[in-house]
Amino acid sequence: MKRIVSALAGVSALCLATAAQAEISGGTVKIGVLTDMSGVYSDITGKGSIAATRMAVDDCLKAECAGMKIEVVSADHQNKPDIGSTIAREWIDRQGVDVLADMSNASLQLAIPPLLKDKNRVGLFPGGTARLTGDACQPDHIVQWMWDTYVQVAGIANYLTKPGTKWYLVTADYALGHQLEADAKTLVTAKGGRYVGSVRHAFPAVDLSSQLLTAQGSGADYIALANAGGDTVAGIKTARDFGIGQDKQKLVAFFLTAMDVKSVGLAAAQGTVLTEGFYWNLDDRTRAFSERFKATHGAVPSAIQAGIYSSVRHYLKAVAAAKSDEAKTVIAKMRELPIEDDVVRNAKLREDGRMVHDFYVFRAKQPSESKSEWDLYDLVATIPGDQAFRPLGESACPAIKR
Repeated sequence: MKRIVSALAGVSALCLATAAQAEISGGTVKIGVLTDMSGVYSDITGKGSIAATRMAVDDCLKAECAGMKIEVVSADHQNKPDIGSTIAREWIDRQGVDVLADMSNASLQLAIPPLLKDKNRVGLFPGGTARLTGDACQPDHIVQWMWDTYVQVAGIANYLTKPGTKWYLVTADYALGHQLEADAKTLVTAKGGRYVGSVRHAFPAVDLSSQLLTAQGSGADYIALANAGGDTVAGIKTARDFGIGQDKQKLVAFFLTAMDVKSVGLAAAQGTVLTEGFYWNLDDRTRAFSERFKATHGAVPSAIQAGIYSSVRHYLKAVAAAKSDEAKTVIAKMRELPIEDDVVRNAKLREDGRMVHDFYVFRAKQPSESKSEWDLYDLVATIPGDQAFRPLGESACPAIKR
C-alpha cells in the first residue's frame, strides 16, 4: 500500500512539474538582445550587453531558474528603428522570443513598445528616453531599469544649479538629445537658474568646433553636452582644446560613461561633472560583479550593461516564481518581488514601469589621482531614488490610476 501511495505521489509531482513547465511558452524562455554592435554606442552596449545577459542567465540557472531552459539570441539594430523593429518582429513571430533587452537607441525605443503590446511580450530597457515611462508607457509590457533622460539631467542640474546660474547646451539633433534639452530647460528653471540657449549638431557628430565655440561665447557658467557615446567623447576633446572647463566656465556631460572617460583620457575629462546609476567601484558588491564581468568581456561594465544584467536577472527570477513567461503575469511578479542584486541599491519597480534606485553624481578625477586603469571617478553625491527620478505624481503615463 505504501508503494502505491508513493507511486501516486511521484506521478502527482511529475504532473505538477509538467503543468508548471507548460506555462513557459515552447518550454523555453527566449531572450533577444537587440543592441548596437558597430555604432557610437557599441562600447557601452554591444558585445558587453550580450555578455551581461549571459551572466544573468548563468546566475539564475544556478539558483531560482535551476532546471529551466533559457536561450539568448542577439542582433545589431544599427541605430536604425526600421531595422530594429523588423528584427524584433521576426524574433517574436518566427523564433518565439519572449523578452527583448537593451534597445539603447531613442528612436528604436519609441518604435518597439507598440509591437510588444500587440504581441504580448516584455521589453527590458536599461535606459533611454523618459517617455518610456511617460506618455509612451506600456507598464504591462515594458520596464525602464537603470536610467532615463530625466534622471541624467536632474542629478547634475539639481546639484549644480543655484539662482542665477546660466546654462548653455550642445545638443544632438535626434530624440535623445531633444529630450535631454527639454528636461534641462525645465529643471534648471525650476531651481532658479537661467537657460540661455542651445546649439544642435548632427548625429553622429563629425566636428563640434563650431557648436562649442558658440557655447563658449554664450557666457554660460555651465556648458552641457546633451548627447551620448562617441558624440560626447568628441565634445569633451574639443572643449578641452578650446579651454572650456579650465576656468570659470565648467563642462558638464548629461550622459557620460566610464568607457567614454577612459577613451578620452583623464587629462581631457578631468573635472567633468556627470551622473550615473552604476559605477564599478562603488562598494564590495559592485567590485565583485565588475571583476566577473571583466573576466568575460575584458572591461568593466557600463551602467547600461550593468542594468541589462540586473533587469534580465530580475525578469528570470519573476518567470521562475510565476512559473510563466506570459508578459503581464511576469511584469506583475517583477513588481512584487524584492529587487536584490550586485548592481542596484534601494530599488523598487513602480507601477509606471520605472525602476527607481539610488543615483550618483561623480566628478572625473585628475590623472594624478587615479590609482588604476579604471579608477576614473570621485563620488560627489548619492541621491535616493525617490528624489532622483521624476516623481510618480508628475508622470504622464496614461495607464496610471490617478
